[in-house]
Amino acid sequence: MAQAKQGKLLPLYVIVGEERFLRDEVVAALRSAALGNGVAAFNEDKYTAGEADADAILSAARTVPMMAPKRFVLVRGIERWDSSGEGRSDDGDAKKLAPLDRFAEYAAAPIDSTCMVLTGDKVDGRKKLATLGKKQGFVVACDVLGSRELPNWIRERATARGNPIDPDVAELLAEIAGPELAHVNDAIERLALYAGEGKPITEEAVGECVARVRTADTWDLVAKVGARDLKGALAALADTYDPRDRGLPLLGALAWSIRQLAKFQAAAESGASTDEAAKRAGVFQPFRARELAQRARGLRPKETDRWLLVLAETDLALKGSRRPPQAILEDMLTRLCASSGRASRA
Repeated sequence: MAQAKQGKLLPLYVIVGEERFLRDEVVAALRSAALGNGVAAFNEDKYTAGEADADAILSAARTVPMMAPKRFVLVRGIERWDSSGEGRSDDGDAKKLAPLDRFAEYAAAPIDSTCMVLTGDKVDGRKKLATLGKKQGFVVACDVLGSRELPNWIRERATARGNPIDPDVAELLAEIAGPELAHVNDAIERLALYAGEGKPITEEAVGECVARVRTADTWDLVAKVGARDLKGALAALADTYDPRDRGLPLLGALAWSIRQLAKFQAAAESGASTDEAAKRAGVFQPFRARELAQRARGLRPKETDRWLLVLAETDLALKGSRRPPQAILEDMLTRLCASSGRASRA
């Protein structure tokens, strides 16, 4: 992306990874930089691996651009080139290189007037193209962001739009809308419009625009679970559960709340003050730090850790089980409200 902004493009890029949103963004940036104000119809070729011949693609790459900074050649789905037949042609000619090896050969002496981009979900790291790409820096990894990376991405994205977002709110949004960046980015767009130009994105905005889950409701649920009030917790679930989203946003918000408690408790146990412990939990406002400290009182760290394990197992059940989602969530509350000795699943 930085190379595209500077207009210093490499002649070849291999963009791989399962996060399609990132791949599309990188491709769009490279295309824009390569074509500039030139006529795309004269300077752009798009192919799909397995449907186009490698010779035709390489021939297009060697075509001189017409009234544009560079020619842009895009090949999608490079994982479709079957590795089982590589290195041998249909007539048994072992000297004929497989497609990915042909592009590795091209990479040794690419055409500077062309920006060729090969994209796909993955490429075998043992292939010549992959090893050469790592050495020369033309392989771009667009992997799914982890739970620690996604909140930072959200903050950067929101800030770039002119709408700052606190770390704890970014974590909440990551839990509710993640992990697919296309969904998260759509949520940020809606939140920015809701907040208004230059205004911060708040918890209330997330509850209004992204999911019908208010953090006040999730904290109320946490309080009832902490008091082992199963009847009250089930009643709160009935009030907040939305069958249209299978309860995943509610679970995400609940996990965000309990994770804040766990971080606060860990920091407090290490000797941090209330304000410092709250900052380590992602809470920076003094009044919210006091609220978090009050909520953490009476909860044992081991119990909080057990809750997080139950939530993780519930997340897997909601995404992979055929059981009714509300029944899964009710089972979760039963386990959360049970004593540690009786919390294991049958």
